Amino acid sequence: MKSTCASLVRPSRLALRLSTLLLTCAAMVGVHSAAWAQQYPDRPIRIVNTFPAGGSGDAVVRIVMEKVGQALGQPFVIDTRAGASGAIGSAHVAKAAPDGYTLVLGTASTFGSNSSTQKNLPYDPIADFTPVINMATTPFFLLVNPSVPARNLSEFISHASANKGKLNFGSFGPGSSNHLAYELLKQSTSLDIVHVPYKGGAPLITALLAGDIQSSMDVYATSNQHVKAGKFRVLGVASANRFSLTPDVPTLREQGHAVEGGTFFALLGPAKMSPQIVATLNREVNKVLQMPDVRERLAAIGVEPVGGSPEVLASTVTAEIQKWARLVQSRNLNFD
Repeated sequence: MKSTCASLVRPSRLALRLSTLLLTCAAMVGVHSAAWAQQYPDRPIRIVNTFPAGGSGDAVVRIVMEKVGQALGQPFVIDTRAGASGAIGSAHVAKAAPDGYTLVLGTASTFGSNSSTQKNLPYDPIADFTPVINMATTPFFLLVNPSVPARNLSEFISHASANKGKLNFGSFGPGSSNHLAYELLKQSTSLDIVHVPYKGGAPLITALLAGDIQSSMDVYATSNQHVKAGKFRVLGVASANRFSLTPDVPTLREQGHAVEGGTFFALLGPAKMSPQIVATLNREVNKVLQMPDVRERLAAIGVEPVGGSPEVLASTVTAEIQKWARLVQSRNLNFD
């Protein structure tokens, strides 16, 4: 009987010992992870820019992360991996180790419209990434060549109605951010205007200057010099609120059409990044975005600082993906 009782007790003691050992190991792992996160960063951090160097996003990263690097004691190095509307660089970061040393500069294309314009997108903009912070944003301006006799959206709609099929609008290319924004405008206003895609921003600007196309949408940094010179006319800004750098320009929403388009410049990392590392990066970027000299430098390149929590960025990404998916479906747009 004693041996029977002993045999019944021993497994229980063994199970208790194993349970205690596992809890101890788990605690040690947790302490180790927390300690490792507290040491972050201990080497340079790479930020992948998924579009050609020299653009607004590239400038935002350099302005903001130079200060963040000084605060954290480690530099942020920009690694340009352009191609496929940002998909190549984004996919690269999605496969990187989630240790906080590889981040991506996310935009409204890579973390928004690409999901609806690329059938075989090599990454999932939600499942494959950890949101960190939205650094800055800039809206599109509705532009026309001065030959168009319109000074606001209502007059432009009337002019287009009187010249059905005779007016053209240009974009950076099929499925590009300003193409989709203009399609949103067409959906809201029933504009009858023909899409002419170009291979990037430079030929688009040249065409609008020459009057080869009558209208387009572009950001402040690219269009403002031509607006000031009288070579473009601004009819409205595609944002929820007036743009701080052009307070006299009404939004399209104010003119009766809630059309919003533009881009944002955000930081994200691979999925499953440490919450402590995310918190560190988010905290330091938010601090830098409040610095007067940083805000002045961002204004000089035509963008507004944003900031906020990782959760706010996650909501922005989800909203962008859903908005463009609805548009592509309702307009039956095809990008093959």
